[in-house]
Amino acid sequence: MYYWDKVDEAQRFIEKRSGGVPIKAAVVLGSGLGRVSDEIEKTEVIKYEDIPYWPRSTAPGHEGKLIIGTLRGVPVAAMQGRVHYYEGYSMAEVTFPVRVLGQLGIKAFVATNASGAVNLDIKPGSMVAIKDHINFMGANPLTGVNNDKWGERFPDMTKAYDHEFLDILDKVAEKEGIAVRRGVYMAFSGPSFETPSEVRVARMLGADVVGMSTVPEVIAANHMGIRVLGISCAANYGAGITMQRLTHREVLEAMAKAGDDLSRLVRGFIGEVKL
Repeated sequence: MYYWDKVDEAQRFIEKRSGGVPIKAAVVLGSGLGRVSDEIEKTEVIKYEDIPYWPRSTAPGHEGKLIIGTLRGVPVAAMQGRVHYYEGYSMAEVTFPVRVLGQLGIKAFVATNASGAVNLDIKPGSMVAIKDHINFMGANPLTGVNNDKWGERFPDMTKAYDHEFLDILDKVAEKEGIAVRRGVYMAFSGPSFETPSEVRVARMLGADVVGMSTVPEVIAANHMGIRVLGISCAANYGAGITMQRLTHREVLEAMAKAGDDLSRLVRGFIGEVKL
């Protein structure tokens, strides 16, 4: 069975479980950020393991559930956890959920993640609206045969993160009293945290925060013509800035504290955006 045949089968399964309700937006919740799903009404909860060919999350803080319902009256799908390239999945598997959600008709893709700050002006716990990214993972999810039904062979990435979406998020943040700054996200393959030298390189190349996710999904979403909003929570400083050892437990603790702010931002954005 070819890749997009698997996508078709997963799409049909979700449509059957959800009653064929059209989904307008998808939200991907990163490490420790599953709280947003609590805001969704009239939910259908589907375990990743039940969806044909859907990859399972193995990273701590990623529950592995697809939540379908409404948020501020908008039909949405929320992914409680994502899969990562460092888990041993191929890029096609990492972006499989995006392909399925794209075929389900989403118009907006909201990606959240935890990151490490390499810009010294970004304090741990800060919210960063991703305005652009640097793919330092050494792989691209569009490698291989192109499915012309999904998108063109060489998609433009000039506005990978939708400018109108960023403006809407700014207004929501101001209304909610949450400080949000824009920044560039640089993706490494992981799973080891970056070295102090890699952090310095990231800063020299113009990155503000670094992480191990999001970029493959954003590329796939752009390929399908889906508009993207990215929100990153800087859980800590990158390696070498404070010389403190980095741990994933520290990331999860920071994300737990940031969960309320992120939930308010996503809820407000979904309520304001026109899809």
